[in-house]
Amino acid sequence: MDDHRMRARELGIPLTGDPGPWNAITDVPGVEVGYVTLCEGDDVRTGVTALLPRGRDGVGMPCAAGLHSFNGNGEMTGTAWIEESGSLAVPVLITNTYAVGPVHRGVVEWVRANRRDMAPEWLLPVVTETWDGHLNDIHGSAVESRHAAAAIEAAASGPVEEGCVGGGTGMRCYGFKGGSGTASRVVEYGEDRYTVGAFVQANFGARRELVVAGVPVGRELPDGPAPEPDGERQVPPGAGSVIVVVATDAPLLPGQCEALARRATLGLARTGTTGSHFSGDIFLAFSTANEGALTSTFPEDDGSAPYESMRFVPWGRMDPFYGAVVESVEEAVLNVLTGAHAMTGRAGHHVPALPLDRVSALLAARVR
Repeated sequence: MDDHRMRARELGIPLTGDPGPWNAITDVPGVEVGYVTLCEGDDVRTGVTALLPRGRDGVGMPCAAGLHSFNGNGEMTGTAWIEESGSLAVPVLITNTYAVGPVHRGVVEWVRANRRDMAPEWLLPVVTETWDGHLNDIHGSAVESRHAAAAIEAAASGPVEEGCVGGGTGMRCYGFKGGSGTASRVVEYGEDRYTVGAFVQANFGARRELVVAGVPVGRELPDGPAPEPDGERQVPPGAGSVIVVVATDAPLLPGQCEALARRATLGLARTGTTGSHFSGDIFLAFSTANEGALTSTFPEDDGSAPYESMRFVPWGRMDPFYGAVVESVEEAVLNVLTGAHAMTGRAGHHVPALPLDRVSALLAARVR
């Protein structure tokens, strides 16, 4: 019987920083998150997650954005245009590795049905993935284009469900049940208050690497029974992937968003990972400030030559925002592990949940 699951702070894990009211990426005004979770029969343990930077009504309104690939053994579509223009104007969808195609098509269909005014000639969806083939029949066709539209329609502000939901349904993290998680930090900047939020789809890390609040608990947690032979090659410990999406309402340039995305690496490192070659670790950051800037529409043939302007935090004042990313990403991963339930899936494969009582005891022993 699975024990009661909770968020990392509820468990008493000591964490630094001042979170927003929901301690979630949705603390950034306008950001919405939606899920479609698919658990059917013995073999389907997967889903789709949608993150909308400005909500459904704001699809098509660009945000400054930047990317970082810590280890490129994964996929995120639409990145060439983000790097070219420094902007993101579409929802971000996260799913499993082989479902990128139908989800990509689903975003196109949703935009065509709901936002015909947005680039009717072409669209470059952002769809990214992690591999759930241990628990899920990844070669199956459970994820369809309609699930992408349903996740977008389900997107909302407020508290965000964590653990075995959405694209994170069938994922593993540090040898335990992984999935979806989030956290946020408030940053004081002069008289202004901004929010930095992170969302992770966590499917990475070897059990021996796991560190919680600076304590190397993974070394003390047993590896569990050896997997049953089923004719499959065993996936190396640490293989998988992790997707991190960082959002903020602080006014930033595209290059500063890229700098935020790079700091996600340090948040993951606090949880112990050394970065497996077999893990696709790709990070995206965006700023919802400067609404109306970074447009990319066809020019009007009226002889005009308009200009755009952007307000931004000086580069020399970015350190508090970097710290907020590191803290948020670390806590989001821990929220995945403390919130996800044990799961059995394809071919009878079973992934246990992180043993919360044992982790609490290890942390308490270190304090003494």
